[in-house]
Amino acid sequence: MEQRLNFYQKGHNALGGMYALSQYLSKSPVERSLLELIHFRVSQINGCAYCLDMHSKDLRAAGETEQRLYVLDAWREAPFYSDRERAALAYAEAITKLTGANVPDDVYEEACRQFTDTELIDLTLSIVQINSFNRLNITFRIKAGGYKVGEHAALTT
Repeated sequence: MEQRLNFYQKGHNALGGMYALSQYLSKSPVERSLLELIHFRVSQINGCAYCLDMHSKDLRAAGETEQRLYVLDAWREAPFYSDRERAALAYAEAITKLTGANVPDDVYEEACRQFTDTELIDLTLSIVQINSFNRLNITFRIKAGGYKVGEHAALTT
């Protein structure tokens, strides 16, 4: 599969709003590790190889276990995710899939129990953002494998 174009270089100006959102989310009260875990799960759902490569490397560098990454696709059956993580994962999946064009009330209500209003807004924006990056990477066939840990950190400073 050949990359179509490098939108990170050619679309840098157009991506300014997404970069500003990255900067905002870098100061979120939601744990960075949880946001990264959500980014990894959403990228699994969307099949974005570039983002899976990137977020798996960043998660491992931050201390995430291989076991939790390997089993993330089956998080509902695994005993090693917290209630907060489970609420975020269910919420992220509901937003990403929009089954029936809707986020179910029970999923939203559980997210509200686990997150403050500000955290829920940040979590939602983070899910929307990773879905957008997944779609850009898939559309332009951004090649996976070459990401270096922290490579995109400058986007959040």
